[in-house]
Amino acid sequence: MSIALPQPIADYFAADKADGEAVALCFTEDGIVTDEARTHEGQTAIAEWKKEASGKYQYTVNPFSIEEKEGKTVVTSKVEGDFPGSPVDLRYSFTLNGNRIARLEIGQ
Repeated sequence: MSIALPQPIADYFAADKADGEAVALCFTEDGIVTDEARTHEGQTAIAEWKKEASGKYQYTVNPFSIEEKEGKTVVTSKVEGDFPGSPVDLRYSFTLNGNRIARLEIGQ
């Protein structure tokens, strides 16, 4: 199923298939990502986070649901790959600032 995503979020999921630098450019300069109980602040740290995650695991992300909740855009996605517990449905909670992502929290 294909869902309509706001452009900054669509850009993020497209960049996620590329590399850390492409992902980092989806964020504001002081953007924040929280994933696996770790917080990464700023584009440089976000690029490193993505590079590390891609180095550990091969995976695909398929968004299938979107909702607005408390000022955030929550996208639920099926994530499948060579990591423990695969496949899993994860919630990507985005806070947007114009055409960039200010904050992303990833969890179940």
